[in-house]
Amino acid sequence: MLRLSASTFREQWQLFLGSILTVAIGVALVQSSLLILVTAATLEAPAGLSTLERAQLMDSYALAIPVVGITLALALFLTIFIVSSTFAFTVAQRRRDLALLRLTGGNRKQLRKLLLGEAALLGLVGTALGVPLGLALMRLQSQLLVMFGFLPAGFRPGWQHWIFAVSVGIGLGVALAGVLAASRRAGRVRPLDALRGTGDEARVMTASRWFVGMVFLAVAVALIIVAQSVDPSGAMPLMMLVTLAAAVGLSTLSPLVVPVFGRVLGLLFRKHTIGTLAAANVRDGVRRNAATAAPLIMLVGLLVGLLGTSFSSTAASEQTLHRDTAADLVVTSPADEAHRIPGVQAVANASVEVDVPLVMTNVEHEEDALGGAMESGNARVVDPDDYLRAHRVQPVAGSLEQLHGQAVALGPGRSGELGYSIGDTVHLKIGDRQLQLPIVAVLPTTPYGGPDLLLPKGIAPESVLPSATAQTFVSTVQGADPAAVGDNIRTAVPGTVDSVDAWVQQQAAAEQDTQLRIFTVLLGMASLYALFAAINAVVVITAADRRSEFAAARLSGLTRRQVVRMAVLESETVTAIGILLGGVAATGTILGMRGALERMSGVGVVELPWLAIGALVAGAFLVVGLTSLWTARSATRMSPISLVSDE
Repeated sequence: MLRLSASTFREQWQLFLGSILTVAIGVALVQSSLLILVTAATLEAPAGLSTLERAQLMDSYALAIPVVGITLALALFLTIFIVSSTFAFTVAQRRRDLALLRLTGGNRKQLRKLLLGEAALLGLVGTALGVPLGLALMRLQSQLLVMFGFLPAGFRPGWQHWIFAVSVGIGLGVALAGVLAASRRAGRVRPLDALRGTGDEARVMTASRWFVGMVFLAVAVALIIVAQSVDPSGAMPLMMLVTLAAAVGLSTLSPLVVPVFGRVLGLLFRKHTIGTLAAANVRDGVRRNAATAAPLIMLVGLLVGLLGTSFSSTAASEQTLHRDTAADLVVTSPADEAHRIPGVQAVANASVEVDVPLVMTNVEHEEDALGGAMESGNARVVDPDDYLRAHRVQPVAGSLEQLHGQAVALGPGRSGELGYSIGDTVHLKIGDRQLQLPIVAVLPTTPYGGPDLLLPKGIAPESVLPSATAQTFVSTVQGADPAAVGDNIRTAVPGTVDSVDAWVQQQAAAEQDTQLRIFTVLLGMASLYALFAAINAVVVITAADRRSEFAAARLSGLTRRQVVRMAVLESETVTAIGILLGGVAATGTILGMRGALERMSGVGVVELPWLAIGALVAGAFLVVGLTSLWTARSATRMSPISLVSDE
């Protein structure tokens, strides 16, 4: 059977080309992410760094490692999903050949061995292409991480000799796993049914397909429910899992929707011959149309779902920050100049908040690869009374009235994250001063974050103040013009003066920029991979499965131009199916995030990136349409008589 597998692999290489490329790109993505992850996790801090510089370097890697880890998991998931769906359709395309093999004496076991042998060869070829491609992707991915600030300049991932064995294992494992289910199903089909297209062979929605689709949709619903009990920072990764689970479930159940779109297309073009034929082809080609729509469902679900959650989170943060800020102006100035602001005319209250970097040396984390159980952070030195007048927040435990002398409060940026509670002692190092401070208050976690810690005045050493920056929240006296007060502050203190509205918008823009950088790293290459899979499905289906069908249509009276128009109309209908179902998956994700935000902050909002969605929809129709146009023209280039006679 292995010899027969090699023979069919050589003879039908065009049929396997799409699967080879999907395996190669999948191996490259996984290999690239794994090498970057291993390098980042095993690097040692260079000698000569200060404690703060060392902690900041540790934190940069601590941020990059989960981002790259999620990228690795996403790449592996997409590889399995795309390769499996590609293999399933490839096996379905060969049902007549496999039926003839059964009729000539081959049994089910031999048939499965044949398909697994072809998959092994395909996996090896895909891996051979994927390993060098992975090196190129690794350089591109690491440059992207450095450019967006997730890794320090000069980061260079290194080659590990064992990665070759891992890549081979991934390529072979994904290929064999992808064909395993399809080979079992092909082995169960009776050969005469396969030749005639009847019986189980004609049934697309099998019991296993129903089971897988319903299970993944149930998982998506369960994850949405779980997300309602965690804060937004924890809900965001869950939303990615919701998107993936919903996309897989809807892709599996998509054959239920394909005939509906075929009927709608028939109604829209009932007076046009080409439209009527395209509608009939959509209804009859349920399996191939579902296979084409699957990567589009994943692409739209991921991009729209995660971008929607990001924009919704930023909008909720903006509204909550505006609600919680009880000031008219925000002044950003050098820390040693901010003391002049309370004396400016018409200033009723000024909360001077000085940002100081620090190192927490007893954080409850295991020692990382860079050594030392410490973490960098930022604190704000505040006057508790002024702080409470400038911010509409109240501690969830303890009291800010106790924030004086040797004391610390957990700020909204890290509350609950470090595992501390009232009465615990935080070990800090600010500049050259070592401090052990008891926790006297815990502020609530907010969507917009904030400082890790709040410190009382006089606790930070004078050596850190010249380089520190202060944010001063200014409330003006009743009846005063905030703009005029702002002009007076600009005259008295160097720095910038913004209205609260402008400052809130700047904070929201900075948060949105950070999230977009994260999603670019996470979804950039994965999205291109899903788009390639959609293009590949159109190319494989048109080039290998429909040549004779197009030839028969031309012999029945259609011109070549009419056949091409028919194929393009079909592909655009399938694109609409993918966009719609992907939008359904994204909707569940966005609504789940809205619920988590509303539970935490009382602000439930849905904000969608309409420009990006419009570009994605238009791009999907354009790319798939152009691909279908090119492949249909290529498939109809030969004389129809020669194609039919070859069949």
